[in-house]
Amino acid sequence: MAMEFEPLHDDFGARVNGIDLTDALTNEEVVALHAAIDEYSVLLFPQQNMTDEAQMQLTSALGEPEENHVTFGRTGEIVYIGTVGNVIDAETQHDESATHTRSMKGNNLWHSDSSFRRVPSYVSILHAYEVPGEGGATEFVSQRAAYERLNPDKQSEINDLHVLHDYVFSRTKTAPVHDNHAASLPPIEQKLVRTNPHNGRRNYYAGSHARSIIGWSGIDSRRLIDELNDSATQAEHRWSQNWQPGDTIFWDNRCILHRGTGYDADRYRRNMRQTRVRGTGPTLDE
Repeated sequence: MAMEFEPLHDDFGARVNGIDLTDALTNEEVVALHAAIDEYSVLLFPQQNMTDEAQMQLTSALGEPEENHVTFGRTGEIVYIGTVGNVIDAETQHDESATHTRSMKGNNLWHSDSSFRRVPSYVSILHAYEVPGEGGATEFVSQRAAYERLNPDKQSEINDLHVLHDYVFSRTKTAPVHDNHAASLPPIEQKLVRTNPHNGRRNYYAGSHARSIIGWSGIDSRRLIDELNDSATQAEHRWSQNWQPGDTIFWDNRCILHRGTGYDADRYRRNMRQTRVRGTGPTLDE
């Protein structure tokens, strides 16, 4: 059965049927998935019987897995899959008072995964095992569609700008960052406007990790970055994923911003597993 794509939002996204992501992918399926990522930016695959082993196989089929920056930054250990949520084991979970829960609330800021790394992420893959009875949705917006909504003068103003992305700047808004982790992630210069190499469509590359424009004052930097983020994330431009167990989502970190919407960790368990595919190189080389 060939893959079928059902649009999720006028700007981006598709629900995909006709593929089992836990099977070894054929070359043709890999090519088709890369093309779909370029086209739709967010792909929802319902009813996937995922395992960690299958998710790692899938991630490797799409490119080079990216190591988890939190574990690596804190301990130096390289792991490629991590939990998004509050589950510790089958019986226990982090509650609202836990340091882990406070740290995870940084995910409720609009961001692009690993935009603070010299080689940022290409695609994130997130699979749901347990979901809260209330809350816990993930929202997405397209910075490609947002760029296309700008008038030509504004596009010309930002096309050649560079921006510093800074994990510590972003995440200390919600919780302290471990000293080792902070030291492993100095601010990184990125292009503010990126171009998809396969279809030529452009997008700006901002989000909560974007700290300042190179060569601009702090006030002017924040004015522009806040303007771009606000424009991209207006309610009418969002698509919200209300998770069901078995859902797997890919999103294109080159052009998509996402955020969690929060849930009551005292009442509910949330167990999701995430991997990422590393990008092809620094944005400054694109």
